[in-house]
Amino acid sequence: MRLSVHRTAQHIYAQVFDPESNVVASASTLQKDVAEGLKGTGNIDAAKAVGKAIAERAKAKGVTTVAFDRSGFRYHGRVKALAEAAREAGLKF
Repeated sequence: MRLSVHRTAQHIYAQVFDPESNVVASASTLQKDVAEGLKGTGNIDAAKAVGKAIAERAKAKGVTTVAFDRSGFRYHGRVKALAEAAREAGLKF
């Protein structure tokens, strides 16, 4: 399983998928339940919310261990915040 992250200036997206490219779980700041209560969708707090949501959704599907794919983005800022929030929520990588 792989946790793939993509970010834009306004949003951040995360997907967990298997080797056959079947999406197991996804979360992004476009989803109302994730973005609810956030001041903005392009900041570190939003990335933490997406990280927590993706970990909870993946664990609900039985996925506990993933490989982290940062899609060429530096492990810094929002990408790092998402990864740390996912780890704190119980996802291992």
